[in-house]
Amino acid sequence: MRRAAVILLALCLALWGCSREAPPQAELILRYADNQPQDYPTTLAAEYFAQLVEERTQGRILIRVYSNGVLGSENSVFEQVQFGGIDFTRVSVGTLSEYCPIMEVLQLPYLYDDADHMWRVLDSSIGEDFLSQVRKNNAVGMSWFDAGARSFYTRQPVTCLEDLQGLTIRVQESSFMSRLVELLGAEPMPIAYGEVYSALQTAKIDGAENNWPSYESTGHFEAAPYFLRDEHSRLPEMQLMSTVAMDKIADVDPDYVSIVIQCARESALYERELWQQQEAESEALAVALGCQVTELSDSELELFRQAVQPIYDGYSQQIQELIRKIKES
Repeated sequence: MRRAAVILLALCLALWGCSREAPPQAELILRYADNQPQDYPTTLAAEYFAQLVEERTQGRILIRVYSNGVLGSENSVFEQVQFGGIDFTRVSVGTLSEYCPIMEVLQLPYLYDDADHMWRVLDSSIGEDFLSQVRKNNAVGMSWFDAGARSFYTRQPVTCLEDLQGLTIRVQESSFMSRLVELLGAEPMPIAYGEVYSALQTAKIDGAENNWPSYESTGHFEAAPYFLRDEHSRLPEMQLMSTVAMDKIADVDPDYVSIVIQCARESALYERELWQQQEAESEALAVALGCQVTELSDSELELFRQAVQPIYDGYSQQIQELIRKIKES
């Protein structure tokens, strides 16, 4: 029922964005890129952001949302954001860490106790400091989106660390994620998001890792029905604005820059609500359609933590102090 409502909302927003002409008072039309479908929480939140901006600038600034990756992959989009080719986007910290290495800290394996712990960190001064880091990349970090916890799913049953040994696991285009998988004893294989299903079907890979909504919405549970809930990473996503776009907005009205950022923060709270609903629904649907979930015991989970400890050990004393603050938040 909720999914039907969400789909209806997505269709309404799409029609709202595509069926009308830009009002006469529009002075600036900007582009927002997202690689997820129209009914996905991040895309719905992007549409909500666009709606808020139009309302609060009296229609002087319009934002067009392009979903389904039509403007390129996350890496490609972020590169375009840096020189102003794209104005807004939502990017995983896994992708950002390739351009802004300090972001690696936020994707450390088993860093948070749970989702509440992560939000205590991101909604604090620590999170604000991380948002400011992307200014070095000609981008403005506006807000945080939820992307849930990532776990492994495979073509054959995996119930413990030993079962992962030697398996080929798809990872994002991220050297950090590749190393994590290697430390757990598997072989990482970077593959584009849209190619994962066929790679699972053809046994090019043995499994992948992602969150529940992505696992369910892509149908990956059909080809890899064994889900190992280890929650090795919670990868928040950052809503970004190009500094080029920021300057364009300021040219329309200097006050609009802070208004746009406030709209982004409100849309982020909306995305969190949608995410929690979608996550629960996706898990229930995948399980109903045959997905088998393995829960790790505390002792087995500790083996996973020990296996990835070298990642933590490799950081400087300064970063170690930051990690300590995160863990104690």
